[in-house]
Amino acid sequence: MDKWMLSPPVAFIIVLGVSFLLSWLFSRLSFRPKSHTSGEGESYACGENNYDNMAQPDYNTFFAFAFFFTIAHVATLIMATAHTQNIQGFVLAFLYITGTVTGLYILLRK
Repeated sequence: MDKWMLSPPVAFIIVLGVSFLLSWLFSRLSFRPKSHTSGEGESYACGENNYDNMAQPDYNTFFAFAFFFTIAHVATLIMATAHTQNIQGFVLAFLYITGTVTGLYILLRK
């Protein structure tokens, strides 16, 4: 096989062409309604017609959970890649876990 077919632009064009072909084939097989209803293109807000001021989310609790997941995922990443073959790496990983647990405790206490 020639190496020019493995170059990124050629591979991109091939994958793009196959994607368009599959999209066209599956659009032929897709379900289409026989008639359109009134209001089909309008947005829906739980049956309410006037929904301008209805959704006012409170992000105070969201940020605490977002920080929790960020800290937990970064701690997991650091722990998974920590070099614990020697005592210095193990102590550093232990200190990182201790700091993470302390930070999560401070973040989530009420």
